[in-house]
Amino acid sequence: MRRRTAILILALAAVAAHAAPAGAAGAKTGVPAQAMSAPLQIVLLLTGLTLLPAVLVSLTPFLRISLVLHFLRQALGTQTAPSNQILTGLALFLSLLFVQPVAQSAYEEGWKPFEAGQLDGRQAWDQGTRPVKEFLLKFTREKDLALMVEITRAPAPSNPRELGLGVVAPAYILSELRRGFQIGAVLFLPFLVIDLAVASLTLSIGMVQLPPVMISAPLKILLFVLVDGWNLLIGSLMRSF
Repeated sequence: MRRRTAILILALAAVAAHAAPAGAAGAKTGVPAQAMSAPLQIVLLLTGLTLLPAVLVSLTPFLRISLVLHFLRQALGTQTAPSNQILTGLALFLSLLFVQPVAQSAYEEGWKPFEAGQLDGRQAWDQGTRPVKEFLLKFTREKDLALMVEITRAPAPSNPRELGLGVVAPAYILSELRRGFQIGAVLFLPFLVIDLAVASLTLSIGMVQLPPVMISAPLKILLFVLVDGWNLLIGSLMRSF
Protein backbone atom coordinates (compact mmCIF):
# COMPACT_ATOMS: atom_id res chain seq x y z
CA MET A 1 0.00 0.00 0.00
CA ARG A 2 2.81 2.42 0.88
CA ARG A 3 4.59 1.61 -2.35
CA ARG A 4 1.48 2.35 -4.45
CA THR A 5 0.93 5.62 -2.59
CA ALA A 6 4.53 6.67 -3.21
CA ILE A 7 4.27 5.84 -6.92
CA LEU A 8 1.06 7.87 -7.22
CA ILE A 9 2.65 10.87 -5.45
CA LEU A 10 5.68 10.73 -7.76
CA ALA A 11 3.42 10.54 -10.83
CA LEU A 12 1.38 13.54 -9.72
CA ALA A 13 4.54 15.48 -8.96
CA ALA A 14 5.85 14.71 -12.45
CA VAL A 15 2.62 15.98 -13.99
CA ALA A 16 2.82 19.19 -11.98
CA ALA A 17 6.48 19.69 -12.87
CA HIS A 18 5.70 19.12 -16.54
CA ALA A 19 2.85 21.65 -16.51
CA ALA A 20 4.87 24.50 -15.01
CA PRO A 21 7.54 24.75 -17.75
CA ALA A 22 4.85 24.55 -20.43
CA GLY A 23 3.06 27.57 -19.02
CA ALA A 24 6.29 29.49 -18.60
CA ALA A 25 7.37 28.77 -22.16
CA GLY A 26 4.07 30.05 -23.46
CA ALA A 27 4.47 33.29 -21.52
CA LYS A 28 7.98 33.89 -22.87
CA THR A 29 7.09 33.28 -26.49
CA GLY A 30 3.90 35.30 -26.33
CA VAL A 31 1.76 32.31 -27.36
CA PRO A 32 -1.40 32.01 -25.23
CA ALA A 33 -0.88 28.99 -23.00
CA GLN A 34 -3.69 26.47 -23.33
CA ALA A 35 -2.13 24.04 -20.87
CA MET A 36 -4.25 23.30 -17.83
CA SER A 37 -3.18 24.12 -14.33
CA ALA A 38 -1.59 21.38 -12.23
CA PRO A 39 -4.64 20.83 -9.94
CA LEU A 40 -6.95 20.47 -12.95
CA GLN A 41 -4.54 18.04 -14.60
CA ILE A 42 -4.48 15.97 -11.41
CA VAL A 43 -8.28 15.89 -11.26
CA LEU A 44 -8.51 14.82 -14.91
CA LEU A 45 -5.80 12.22 -14.39
CA LEU A 46 -7.57 10.63 -11.43
CA THR A 47 -10.93 10.77 -13.25
CA GLY A 48 -9.40 9.12 -16.30
CA LEU A 49 -7.84 6.36 -14.18
CA THR A 50 -11.25 5.72 -12.60
CA LEU A 51 -13.04 5.45 -15.95
CA LEU A 52 -10.24 3.57 -17.73
CA PRO A 53 -11.35 0.03 -16.68
CA ALA A 54 -14.92 0.65 -17.90
CA VAL A 55 -13.62 2.03 -21.21
CA LEU A 56 -11.29 -0.93 -21.74
CA VAL A 57 -14.01 -3.46 -20.94
CA SER A 58 -16.84 -1.96 -23.01
CA LEU A 59 -15.34 0.16 -25.81
CA THR A 60 -12.63 -2.17 -27.06
CA PRO A 61 -12.54 -5.65 -28.64
CA PHE A 62 -12.27 -6.91 -25.05
CA LEU A 63 -16.07 -7.14 -24.93
CA ARG A 64 -16.43 -9.58 -27.82
CA ILE A 65 -13.31 -11.60 -27.00
CA SER A 66 -14.20 -12.09 -23.33
CA LEU A 67 -17.76 -13.13 -24.22
CA VAL A 68 -16.56 -15.73 -26.71
CA LEU A 69 -13.95 -17.13 -24.32
CA HIS A 70 -16.52 -17.54 -21.55
CA PHE A 71 -18.96 -19.22 -23.96
CA LEU A 72 -16.16 -21.59 -24.96
CA ARG A 73 -15.52 -22.54 -21.36
CA GLN A 74 -19.20 -23.22 -20.80
CA ALA A 75 -19.37 -25.31 -23.98
CA LEU A 76 -16.36 -27.39 -22.92
CA GLY A 77 -17.93 -27.93 -19.51
CA THR A 78 -14.65 -27.33 -17.66
CA GLN A 79 -16.32 -24.93 -15.20
CA THR A 80 -13.28 -23.00 -13.89
CA ALA A 81 -10.53 -24.00 -16.33
CA PRO A 82 -9.16 -21.74 -17.71
CA SER A 83 -9.73 -19.42 -14.75
CA ASN A 84 -11.32 -15.99 -15.05
CA GLN A 85 -7.94 -14.34 -14.56
CA ILE A 86 -6.44 -16.19 -17.52
CA LEU A 87 -9.37 -15.44 -19.81
CA THR A 88 -9.40 -11.78 -18.77
CA GLY A 89 -5.65 -11.45 -19.31
CA LEU A 90 -5.83 -13.07 -22.75
CA ALA A 91 -8.73 -10.85 -23.79
CA LEU A 92 -6.93 -7.76 -22.48
CA PHE A 93 -3.66 -8.33 -24.32
CA LEU A 94 -5.45 -9.24 -27.54
CA SER A 95 -7.50 -6.04 -27.24
CA LEU A 96 -4.38 -3.93 -26.79
CA LEU A 97 -3.21 -5.03 -30.24
CA PHE A 98 -6.13 -3.12 -31.77
CA VAL A 99 -6.42 -0.30 -29.24
CA GLN A 100 -2.79 0.83 -29.41
CA PRO A 101 -2.93 2.41 -32.92
CA VAL A 102 -6.24 4.12 -32.12
CA ALA A 103 -4.91 5.51 -28.84
CA GLN A 104 -1.76 6.75 -30.60
CA SER A 105 -3.83 8.54 -33.24
CA ALA A 106 -6.05 10.12 -30.58
CA TYR A 107 -2.97 11.35 -28.73
CA GLU A 108 -1.32 12.76 -31.85
CA GLU A 109 -4.47 14.52 -33.11
CA GLY A 110 -5.98 15.68 -29.83
CA TRP A 111 -3.82 15.81 -26.73
CA LYS A 112 -0.50 16.74 -28.35
CA PRO A 113 -1.80 19.89 -30.14
CA PHE A 114 -3.75 20.85 -27.01
CA GLU A 115 -0.64 20.53 -24.85
CA ALA A 116 1.28 22.65 -27.34
CA GLY A 117 -1.40 25.37 -27.17
CA GLN A 118 -2.57 24.92 -30.76
CA LEU A 119 -6.13 23.83 -29.84
CA ASP A 120 -8.55 24.69 -27.09
CA GLY A 121 -10.32 22.06 -24.98
CA ARG A 122 -13.33 21.64 -27.25
CA GLN A 123 -11.27 21.38 -30.42
CA ALA A 124 -8.87 18.92 -28.77
CA TRP A 125 -11.80 16.73 -27.70
CA ASP A 126 -13.29 16.72 -31.21
CA GLN A 127 -9.94 15.94 -32.83
CA GLY A 128 -8.96 13.32 -30.25
CA THR A 129 -12.23 11.41 -30.32
CA ARG A 130 -12.37 11.27 -34.11
CA PRO A 131 -10.12 8.16 -34.44
CA VAL A 132 -12.05 6.51 -31.60
CA LYS A 133 -15.41 7.11 -33.28
CA GLU A 134 -14.11 5.84 -36.62
CA PHE A 135 -12.92 2.65 -34.92
CA LEU A 136 -16.23 2.11 -33.11
CA LEU A 137 -18.32 2.84 -36.21
CA LYS A 138 -16.56 0.05 -38.13
CA PHE A 139 -18.21 -2.52 -35.87
CA THR A 140 -21.51 -0.77 -35.10
CA ARG A 141 -24.75 -1.64 -36.87
CA GLU A 142 -26.88 1.12 -38.30
CA LYS A 143 -29.89 -0.37 -36.51
CA ASP A 144 -28.20 0.11 -33.13
CA LEU A 145 -27.15 3.64 -34.06
CA ALA A 146 -30.74 4.46 -35.03
CA LEU A 147 -31.96 3.09 -31.70
CA MET A 148 -29.54 5.27 -29.74
CA VAL A 149 -30.48 8.33 -31.80
CA GLU A 150 -34.13 7.62 -31.07
CA ILE A 151 -33.50 7.14 -27.35
CA THR A 152 -31.42 10.32 -27.00
CA ARG A 153 -33.79 12.24 -29.33
CA ALA A 154 -30.78 13.61 -31.15
CA PRO A 155 -31.28 15.08 -34.65
CA ALA A 156 -30.80 12.51 -37.38
CA PRO A 157 -27.36 13.09 -38.96
CA SER A 158 -26.58 12.89 -42.64
CA ASN A 159 -23.41 10.94 -41.81
CA PRO A 160 -22.79 8.58 -38.86
CA ARG A 161 -19.49 10.40 -38.20
CA GLU A 162 -21.51 13.44 -37.15
CA LEU A 163 -22.86 11.57 -34.12
CA GLY A 164 -21.34 12.21 -30.74
CA LEU A 165 -19.34 9.65 -28.81
CA GLY A 166 -22.17 9.40 -26.26
CA VAL A 167 -24.41 7.95 -28.98
CA VAL A 168 -21.82 5.80 -30.76
CA ALA A 169 -20.47 4.13 -27.60
CA PRO A 170 -23.68 2.39 -26.41
CA ALA A 171 -24.55 1.42 -29.98
CA TYR A 172 -21.13 -0.22 -30.29
CA ILE A 173 -21.69 -2.14 -27.06
CA LEU A 174 -25.04 -3.47 -28.33
CA SER A 175 -23.48 -4.54 -31.63
CA GLU A 176 -20.59 -6.31 -29.92
CA LEU A 177 -22.93 -8.11 -27.52
CA ARG A 178 -24.91 -9.40 -30.49
CA ARG A 179 -21.79 -10.61 -32.30
CA GLY A 180 -20.40 -12.21 -29.17
CA PHE A 181 -23.59 -14.18 -28.58
CA GLN A 182 -23.71 -15.22 -32.24
CA ILE A 183 -20.18 -16.61 -32.11
CA GLY A 184 -20.91 -18.27 -28.76
CA ALA A 185 -23.98 -20.01 -30.18
CA VAL A 186 -21.94 -21.37 -33.10
CA LEU A 187 -19.27 -22.59 -30.66
CA PHE A 188 -21.85 -24.52 -28.67
CA LEU A 189 -23.13 -26.55 -31.64
CA PRO A 190 -20.33 -29.17 -32.06
CA PHE A 191 -20.04 -29.68 -28.31
CA LEU A 192 -23.82 -29.99 -28.03
CA VAL A 193 -23.75 -32.78 -30.61
CA ILE A 194 -21.20 -34.65 -28.48
CA ASP A 195 -23.35 -34.20 -25.36
CA LEU A 196 -26.44 -35.53 -27.17
CA ALA A 197 -24.54 -38.50 -28.59
CA VAL A 198 -23.06 -39.46 -25.23
CA ALA A 199 -26.41 -39.04 -23.46
CA SER A 200 -28.15 -41.24 -26.03
CA LEU A 201 -25.43 -43.87 -25.75
CA THR A 202 -25.49 -44.05 -21.95
CA LEU A 203 -29.28 -44.29 -21.88
CA SER A 204 -29.36 -47.00 -24.56
CA ILE A 205 -26.98 -49.26 -22.62
CA GLY A 206 -28.74 -48.59 -19.31
CA MET A 207 -26.05 -46.51 -17.60
CA VAL A 208 -28.60 -44.29 -15.90
CA GLN A 209 -26.57 -43.73 -12.74
CA LEU A 210 -23.56 -42.33 -14.65
CA PRO A 211 -23.92 -38.62 -15.57
CA PRO A 212 -23.30 -38.15 -19.31
CA VAL A 213 -21.10 -35.12 -18.59
CA MET A 214 -18.53 -37.41 -16.97
CA ILE A 215 -17.92 -39.00 -20.37
CA SER A 216 -18.62 -36.09 -22.72
CA ALA A 217 -16.30 -33.59 -20.98
CA PRO A 218 -13.06 -35.52 -21.71
CA LEU A 219 -14.23 -36.19 -25.27
CA LYS A 220 -14.92 -32.49 -25.88
CA ILE A 221 -11.54 -31.47 -24.47
CA LEU A 222 -9.79 -34.12 -26.58
CA LEU A 223 -11.59 -32.93 -29.72
CA PHE A 224 -10.73 -29.31 -28.98
CA VAL A 225 -7.05 -30.15 -28.52
CA LEU A 226 -6.85 -32.35 -31.62
CA VAL A 227 -8.21 -29.65 -33.93
CA ASP A 228 -5.91 -27.03 -32.34
CA GLY A 229 -8.94 -25.15 -31.09
CA TRP A 230 -7.16 -22.24 -29.41
CA ASN A 231 -5.31 -21.33 -32.59
CA LEU A 232 -8.45 -21.59 -34.71
CA LEU A 233 -10.60 -19.64 -32.27
CA ILE A 234 -8.18 -16.78 -31.61
CA GLY A 235 -7.29 -16.55 -35.29
CA SER A 236 -10.94 -16.33 -36.29
CA LEU A 237 -11.62 -13.72 -33.60
CA MET A 238 -8.73 -11.54 -34.69
CA ARG A 239 -9.77 -11.74 -38.34
CA SER A 240 -13.30 -10.68 -37.41
CA PHE A 241 -11.89 -7.26 -36.48
